[in-house]
Amino acid sequence: MASSLEKFIHSLDLRTLPRVLQIQSGIYCQGSVYEMFGNECSLSTGEVIKVIGFKINKLIASICENNEVSQFSAKLELPLNFPGLYKVVADKTPYISIEEIARKVSIAPRRFGHPCFYSAEDIKLANFTVKHGEQITFNSVEEVNGTMAVNCAVVRNSQPHSFTLPLSQEGEFYECEDDQIYTLKEIAEWKIPKCRNRIVKLSSTLHMGDLSSPLPENFDGCLILMPVYEVQAVMKFQKDIVHILSDLDVEVKDITDCCDTDSFLQPLSLEDIFERTSKEFPMVAEIMEGPSGSQKPYNLLSTGKEIVIYKKYQATRVLASEMRSDSSKRHFLIPMSYKGKFKRRPRVFPTAYDLEIARSEKEQLHVVATKAFVSPHKELFSVSVGDQFLVQQCQTSEVLYEGRKKLVDVLACEQILSDSYKKVLLPMYMEGGFVEVIHDKKQYYLSEICKEFHLPFNVKVSVRDLSIEEDVLAASPGLQFEEEITDPYLLISSACSPVESWEIPVYRLNMLVHLLSKDVQTVVPPVTRTTVEEVSKEECCMLRRYENLTLHPPPRPPKKPT
Repeated sequence: MASSLEKFIHSLDLRTLPRVLQIQSGIYCQGSVYEMFGNECSLSTGEVIKVIGFKINKLIASICENNEVSQFSAKLELPLNFPGLYKVVADKTPYISIEEIARKVSIAPRRFGHPCFYSAEDIKLANFTVKHGEQITFNSVEEVNGTMAVNCAVVRNSQPHSFTLPLSQEGEFYECEDDQIYTLKEIAEWKIPKCRNRIVKLSSTLHMGDLSSPLPENFDGCLILMPVYEVQAVMKFQKDIVHILSDLDVEVKDITDCCDTDSFLQPLSLEDIFERTSKEFPMVAEIMEGPSGSQKPYNLLSTGKEIVIYKKYQATRVLASEMRSDSSKRHFLIPMSYKGKFKRRPRVFPTAYDLEIARSEKEQLHVVATKAFVSPHKELFSVSVGDQFLVQQCQTSEVLYEGRKKLVDVLACEQILSDSYKKVLLPMYMEGGFVEVIHDKKQYYLSEICKEFHLPFNVKVSVRDLSIEEDVLAASPGLQFEEEITDPYLLISSACSPVESWEIPVYRLNMLVHLLSKDVQTVVPPVTRTTVEEVSKEECCMLRRYENLTLHPPPRPPKKPT
């Protein structure tokens, strides 16, 4: 039975992909598919295509008031790279079954593939009862004892309890509130259910460069996002990937059950490759859609090139930012294999609490006060600009507070005088300002800094990495090492001239390949080239957020007594 392309997309279950479609009627042309503005926009009757996936191409946004489109709001077209961070507003419309959730919501063993819902009523299982209103995390969809089910978990008394819910389970299921922040691209990929719109609230804006924002000035309200989809498909015996917008006026018919799919290539994303078992590596692949970018290795990954993918693994990078105050600050991911050397630069500490975090057993922290502080207690020290201190340790001290003695957290220090030292106590809540005095002239490798010091840590390149054609770090006036990041990578090389190999990030590189049935000439990868990856401010925020999802936040500094 024929249906419009848009209706087909809305009814499609992602788990049944790929699907083979035949064009029944629509916009015609003499050839087959032609391209305009980067999207295929015309198909001939009888054309057969294999749909391998679909994604949101752009978003139509309207300003939202009381969960409805404002009558004064014009529709705005927002690209997925539109800057800004957003919070998702929980959908108040219930889902009537687990099957509906699995069909409309993205559930996958990936960063954002774990949506949370709660049931309006208790769910009684064989040896477990899910209470109404209890947050249920959906982790994956798989077959359990011949029945399709969702692997779920609830947390009670800080302990996770796992169980499965069959797709046939009915009830009223509501989306839980989500306190995370997302980019528009992440929302489009993971947080817009099929056949539903999504309300989001602007959390923070990001720099737009020379572009003017289509949103009202100082806008901080809610938007209703309506997706426009893009179908990704391949033609018979063709390597090119076809992109078709969902609002194209064509009718299609699903002929998957009566069509030979072997004549179609199967494009794979880097995420698809990474999910393969380690035993399947190494493999040879041909690039169907290469990434954009002029730096190596991205400029080598052009469409049609054959590559060897040797292995997959988690690799550590140090996230670094230039020490600038202007908007031109750049951000980098530096591999541990970086062969340059660094010299220390002074760190800045806004509070006494930050001094306690930064101190180490390896060396005594020496600082100069840049801001005066008058202590409300005679037992504690008042600081003047220019005072110098050697930081000792955190301890408690008794102070007189409202006529009663009270224990407070303090930082024991030695004040450096002209010819002696004076023991002083600084209140831990002290809001002052300190700059580090550097006595260490040694040059360090990156791995040494990560091993011997606490991050964040300020440095400047003193010896550049000569193995890199253009070491972008050497030109920086100063760098702050923010934190260590662990991310998935693939190790690749050129198939025709494997003289060097490269690490490519799985989640930050948009690239499609198809596997070739060729033997790998050598299973041992050639020498791996060091690559310093530059990331945008937005990607920097996302990387830090991903890394900190599994970490407990540090304790808050003590509050100043009122």
